[in-house]
Amino acid sequence: MPKLGLFKPPRLRAVRKCGLTGKTAVVAGVMGAMMAKSSRSSFIVQSAVAGMAEKRYPANMTAHHILARRCWIFDLDGTLTLPVHDFAAIRSALGMTESDADILQFLASLPAAEAAARHARLIEIEYELAAKTAAAPGAGRLLDQLLRRDARVGILTRNTREIALHTLGQIGLKGYFTSDAILGREEAAPKPHPEGIEKLLAAWGSAPDETVMVGDYLFDLQVGRAAGTATIHVDRSGAFRWPELADLAVATLEELAVALAHAVPMPSL
Repeated sequence: MPKLGLFKPPRLRAVRKCGLTGKTAVVAGVMGAMMAKSSRSSFIVQSAVAGMAEKRYPANMTAHHILARRCWIFDLDGTLTLPVHDFAAIRSALGMTESDADILQFLASLPAAEAAARHARLIEIEYELAAKTAAAPGAGRLLDQLLRRDARVGILTRNTREIALHTLGQIGLKGYFTSDAILGREEAAPKPHPEGIEKLLAAWGSAPDETVMVGDYLFDLQVGRAAGTATIHVDRSGAFRWPELADLAVATLEELAVALAHAVPMPSL
Protein backbone atom coordinates (compact mmCIF):
# COMPACT_ATOMS: atom_id res chain seq x y z
CA MET A 1 0.00 0.00 0.00
CA PRO A 2 1.45 3.45 -0.90
CA LYS A 3 2.28 5.83 1.88
CA LEU A 4 -0.48 8.34 2.56
CA GLY A 5 1.84 11.19 1.79
CA LEU A 6 2.34 9.90 -1.75
CA PHE A 7 -1.26 8.87 -2.36
CA LYS A 8 -3.24 10.86 -4.90
CA PRO A 9 -6.80 10.43 -3.60
CA PRO A 10 -9.74 9.53 -5.84
CA ARG A 11 -12.43 12.04 -6.61
CA LEU A 12 -14.81 10.68 -3.97
CA ARG A 13 -17.72 13.04 -3.54
CA ALA A 14 -19.50 13.68 -0.27
CA VAL A 15 -23.08 14.91 -0.63
CA ARG A 16 -24.19 17.30 2.09
CA LYS A 17 -26.70 20.06 2.81
CA CYS A 18 -25.75 23.75 2.63
CA GLY A 19 -27.03 25.06 5.93
CA LEU A 20 -28.18 28.52 4.82
CA THR A 21 -29.86 27.65 1.55
CA GLY A 22 -31.07 24.08 2.10
CA LYS A 23 -29.76 23.18 -1.34
CA THR A 24 -27.62 20.10 -1.81
CA ALA A 25 -24.13 20.12 -3.20
CA VAL A 26 -21.99 17.26 -4.47
CA VAL A 27 -18.44 17.77 -3.37
CA ALA A 28 -15.21 15.91 -3.86
CA GLY A 29 -14.08 14.67 -0.45
CA VAL A 30 -10.34 14.26 -0.27
CA MET A 31 -9.80 11.06 1.69
CA GLY A 32 -6.17 11.77 2.53
CA ALA A 33 -7.16 15.14 4.00
CA MET A 34 -9.41 13.39 6.50
CA MET A 35 -6.38 11.82 8.16
CA ALA A 36 -3.97 14.72 7.70
CA LYS A 37 -2.15 16.24 10.67
CA SER A 38 -3.44 19.72 9.91
CA SER A 39 -6.33 20.95 12.04
CA ARG A 40 -7.57 23.45 9.48
CA SER A 41 -11.33 23.59 9.32
CA SER A 42 -11.73 23.64 5.55
CA PHE A 43 -10.26 22.22 2.41
CA ILE A 44 -10.61 22.86 -1.28
CA VAL A 45 -12.98 20.57 -3.14
CA GLN A 46 -14.44 20.59 -6.60
CA SER A 47 -18.14 20.35 -7.27
CA ALA A 48 -19.14 17.36 -9.38
CA VAL A 49 -21.77 19.49 -11.08
CA ALA A 50 -20.43 20.46 -14.51
CA GLY A 51 -19.58 24.10 -14.94
CA MET A 52 -19.56 24.99 -11.24
CA ALA A 53 -16.48 26.74 -9.89
CA GLU A 54 -14.21 25.39 -7.18
CA LYS A 55 -15.62 26.09 -3.69
CA ARG A 56 -14.69 25.79 -0.04
CA TYR A 57 -16.61 23.51 2.33
CA PRO A 58 -15.96 22.63 5.98
CA ALA A 59 -13.90 19.48 6.43
CA ASN A 60 -15.84 16.48 7.76
CA MET A 61 -15.46 12.76 8.38
CA THR A 62 -18.68 11.68 6.65
CA ALA A 63 -16.95 9.58 4.01
CA HIS A 64 -14.72 7.81 6.53
CA HIS A 65 -17.65 6.85 8.78
CA ILE A 66 -19.64 5.50 5.83
CA LEU A 67 -16.75 3.50 4.39
CA ALA A 68 -16.08 1.96 7.81
CA ARG A 69 -19.56 0.40 7.99
CA ARG A 70 -19.74 -3.39 8.22
CA CYS A 71 -22.77 -4.21 6.07
CA TRP A 72 -22.77 -3.50 2.33
CA ILE A 73 -25.76 -4.12 0.06
CA PHE A 74 -25.32 -3.78 -3.69
CA ASP A 75 -27.59 -3.37 -6.64
CA LEU A 76 -26.60 -5.82 -9.37
CA ASP A 77 -27.28 -4.60 -12.93
CA GLY A 78 -25.27 -1.50 -13.77
CA THR A 79 -23.57 -1.47 -10.38
CA LEU A 80 -21.67 -4.75 -10.00
CA THR A 81 -22.03 -5.30 -13.75
CA LEU A 82 -21.39 -3.10 -16.74
CA PRO A 83 -24.68 -1.55 -17.88
CA VAL A 84 -26.18 -3.36 -20.86
CA HIS A 85 -29.91 -2.86 -20.32
CA ASP A 86 -31.78 -0.99 -23.05
CA PHE A 87 -34.91 -0.23 -21.08
CA ALA A 88 -36.70 1.37 -24.02
CA ALA A 89 -36.24 -1.85 -25.99
CA ILE A 90 -37.36 -3.97 -23.02
CA ARG A 91 -40.50 -1.87 -22.57
CA SER A 92 -41.27 -2.18 -26.26
CA ALA A 93 -40.80 -5.96 -26.19
CA LEU A 94 -43.24 -6.17 -23.29
CA GLY A 95 -45.85 -4.05 -25.06
CA MET A 96 -45.59 -1.12 -22.68
CA THR A 97 -46.64 2.43 -23.52
CA GLU A 98 -45.00 5.72 -22.53
CA SER A 99 -47.50 6.11 -19.71
CA ASP A 100 -46.37 2.82 -18.12
CA ALA A 101 -43.59 4.09 -15.88
CA ASP A 102 -42.34 0.93 -14.17
CA ILE A 103 -41.88 -2.54 -15.68
CA LEU A 104 -42.72 -4.55 -12.57
CA GLN A 105 -45.74 -2.41 -11.71
CA PHE A 106 -46.94 -2.78 -15.28
CA LEU A 107 -46.73 -6.59 -15.10
CA ALA A 108 -48.51 -6.61 -11.73
CA SER A 109 -51.39 -4.61 -13.21
CA LEU A 110 -52.16 -7.18 -15.94
CA PRO A 111 -54.60 -10.09 -15.77
CA ALA A 112 -52.91 -13.23 -14.46
CA ALA A 113 -52.54 -15.10 -17.77
CA GLU A 114 -51.25 -12.06 -19.65
CA ALA A 115 -48.89 -11.15 -16.80
CA ALA A 116 -47.44 -14.67 -16.76
CA ALA A 117 -46.75 -14.59 -20.50
CA ARG A 118 -45.06 -11.19 -20.41
CA HIS A 119 -43.13 -12.05 -17.28
CA ALA A 120 -41.78 -15.14 -19.06
CA ARG A 121 -40.66 -12.88 -21.89
CA LEU A 122 -38.97 -10.55 -19.38
CA ILE A 123 -37.03 -13.47 -17.92
CA GLU A 124 -35.87 -14.46 -21.43
CA ILE A 125 -34.63 -10.92 -22.00
CA GLU A 126 -32.86 -10.88 -18.66
CA TYR A 127 -30.98 -14.09 -19.44
CA GLU A 128 -30.00 -12.67 -22.83
CA LEU A 129 -28.62 -9.55 -21.15
CA ALA A 130 -26.73 -11.60 -18.55
CA ALA A 131 -24.80 -13.23 -21.37
CA LYS A 132 -23.68 -9.85 -22.69
CA THR A 133 -22.44 -8.18 -19.52
CA ALA A 134 -19.20 -8.26 -17.51
CA ALA A 135 -18.08 -7.30 -14.02
CA ALA A 136 -17.84 -3.58 -13.43
CA PRO A 137 -14.26 -2.26 -13.06
CA GLY A 138 -13.19 -2.53 -9.44
CA ALA A 139 -16.03 -4.84 -8.37
CA GLY A 140 -13.77 -7.76 -7.46
CA ARG A 141 -11.22 -5.53 -5.74
CA LEU A 142 -13.90 -3.83 -3.65
CA LEU A 143 -15.51 -7.12 -2.63
CA ASP A 144 -12.11 -8.59 -1.76
CA GLN A 145 -11.42 -5.67 0.56
CA LEU A 146 -14.83 -5.91 2.24
CA LEU A 147 -14.57 -9.64 2.88
CA ARG A 148 -11.05 -9.24 4.28
CA ARG A 149 -12.62 -6.83 6.78
CA ASP A 150 -15.26 -9.46 7.65
CA ALA A 151 -17.95 -7.22 6.23
CA ARG A 152 -21.35 -8.61 5.36
CA VAL A 153 -22.17 -8.29 1.65
CA GLY A 154 -25.49 -8.82 -0.06
CA ILE A 155 -27.41 -7.98 -3.22
CA LEU A 156 -30.84 -6.42 -3.57
CA THR A 157 -32.07 -6.57 -7.16
CA ARG A 158 -35.30 -6.10 -9.07
CA ASN A 159 -34.22 -9.14 -11.04
CA THR A 160 -34.93 -12.69 -9.86
CA ARG A 161 -32.53 -14.46 -7.52
CA GLU A 162 -31.98 -17.20 -10.11
CA ILE A 163 -30.98 -14.73 -12.80
CA ALA A 164 -28.83 -12.83 -10.30
CA LEU A 165 -26.94 -16.02 -9.44
CA HIS A 166 -26.58 -16.81 -13.15
CA THR A 167 -25.26 -13.31 -13.85
CA LEU A 168 -22.78 -13.47 -10.97
CA GLY A 169 -21.50 -16.77 -12.33
CA GLN A 170 -21.12 -15.25 -15.78
CA ILE A 171 -19.06 -12.31 -14.50
CA GLY A 172 -16.96 -14.22 -11.95
CA LEU A 173 -18.40 -12.70 -8.76
CA LYS A 174 -20.63 -15.54 -7.55
CA GLY A 175 -18.15 -16.69 -4.90
CA TYR A 176 -18.44 -13.44 -2.96
CA PHE A 177 -22.11 -13.92 -2.05
CA THR A 178 -24.16 -16.58 -0.31
CA SER A 179 -27.45 -17.41 -1.98
CA ASP A 180 -29.51 -16.28 1.00
CA ALA A 181 -27.82 -12.85 0.87
CA ILE A 182 -29.20 -12.26 -2.64
CA LEU A 183 -32.77 -10.99 -2.65
CA GLY A 184 -34.72 -10.56 -5.86
CA ARG A 185 -38.22 -9.48 -6.70
CA GLU A 186 -39.67 -12.78 -5.49
CA GLU A 187 -38.00 -12.67 -2.04
CA ALA A 188 -38.95 -9.10 -1.16
CA ALA A 189 -41.05 -6.23 -2.43
CA PRO A 190 -39.16 -4.59 -5.30
CA LYS A 191 -37.04 -1.50 -4.71
CA PRO A 192 -37.66 1.23 -3.66
CA HIS A 193 -39.66 -0.61 -0.98
CA PRO A 194 -37.29 -1.17 1.99
CA GLU A 195 -38.41 -4.74 2.75
CA GLY A 196 -35.38 -6.28 1.06
CA ILE A 197 -32.89 -4.30 3.13
CA GLU A 198 -34.90 -4.97 6.28
CA LYS A 199 -34.82 -8.72 5.60
CA LEU A 200 -31.07 -8.75 5.03
CA LEU A 201 -30.37 -6.77 8.18
CA ALA A 202 -32.66 -9.01 10.24
CA ALA A 203 -30.80 -12.08 8.97
CA TRP A 204 -27.45 -10.46 9.77
CA GLY A 205 -28.52 -9.11 13.15
CA SER A 206 -27.47 -5.65 11.97
CA ALA A 207 -28.90 -2.15 11.96
CA PRO A 208 -29.34 0.53 9.27
CA ASP A 209 -26.67 2.74 10.82
CA GLU A 210 -24.16 -0.07 10.20
CA THR A 211 -25.14 -0.40 6.55
CA VAL A 212 -24.40 1.04 3.11
CA MET A 213 -26.60 0.70 0.03
CA VAL A 214 -24.65 0.99 -3.24
CA GLY A 215 -26.34 1.48 -6.60
CA ASP A 216 -26.48 3.27 -9.92
CA TYR A 217 -30.16 4.21 -10.14
CA LEU A 218 -32.82 6.22 -8.38
CA PHE A 219 -34.51 3.17 -6.82
CA ASP A 220 -31.24 2.11 -5.18
CA LEU A 221 -30.86 5.46 -3.45
CA GLN A 222 -34.53 5.66 -2.53
CA VAL A 223 -34.51 2.21 -0.93
CA GLY A 224 -31.46 3.11 1.15
CA ARG A 225 -33.11 6.29 2.35
CA ALA A 226 -36.36 4.44 3.12
CA ALA A 227 -34.48 1.83 5.17
CA GLY A 228 -32.29 4.39 6.95
CA THR A 229 -28.92 3.25 5.54
CA ALA A 230 -26.13 5.34 4.06
CA THR A 231 -26.21 5.52 0.26
CA ILE A 232 -23.46 5.54 -2.36
CA HIS A 233 -24.32 6.51 -5.92
CA VAL A 234 -22.23 4.97 -8.71
CA ASP A 235 -22.58 6.98 -11.91
CA ARG A 236 -20.14 6.47 -14.78
CA SER A 237 -21.51 9.55 -16.55
CA GLY A 238 -20.62 11.84 -13.64
CA ALA A 239 -24.04 13.51 -13.82
CA PHE A 240 -25.09 12.46 -10.28
CA ARG A 241 -28.75 13.31 -10.84
CA TRP A 242 -30.01 12.67 -7.33
CA PRO A 243 -27.56 14.38 -4.91
CA GLU A 244 -30.26 14.78 -2.26
CA LEU A 245 -30.49 10.97 -1.99
CA ALA A 246 -26.77 10.11 -1.96
CA ASP A 247 -24.29 10.43 0.90
CA LEU A 248 -21.32 9.67 -1.34
CA ALA A 249 -20.94 9.53 -5.11
CA VAL A 250 -18.31 7.81 -7.24
CA ALA A 251 -17.85 7.28 -10.96
CA THR A 252 -16.75 3.64 -10.60
CA LEU A 253 -16.36 0.87 -8.04
CA GLU A 254 -12.62 1.07 -8.68
CA GLU A 255 -12.70 4.62 -7.35
CA LEU A 256 -14.64 3.41 -4.31
CA ALA A 257 -12.19 0.54 -3.74
CA VAL A 258 -9.22 2.93 -3.76
CA ALA A 259 -10.97 5.24 -1.31
CA LEU A 260 -11.83 2.34 0.98
CA ALA A 261 -8.26 1.05 0.97
CA HIS A 262 -6.89 4.37 2.19
CA ALA A 263 -9.73 5.51 4.44
CA VAL A 264 -10.25 2.40 6.55
CA PRO A 265 -7.30 0.47 8.01
CA MET A 266 -7.01 -3.14 6.86
CA PRO A 267 -7.16 -5.65 9.72
CA SER A 268 -3.94 -7.56 10.37
CA LEU A 269 -3.81 -10.98 8.76
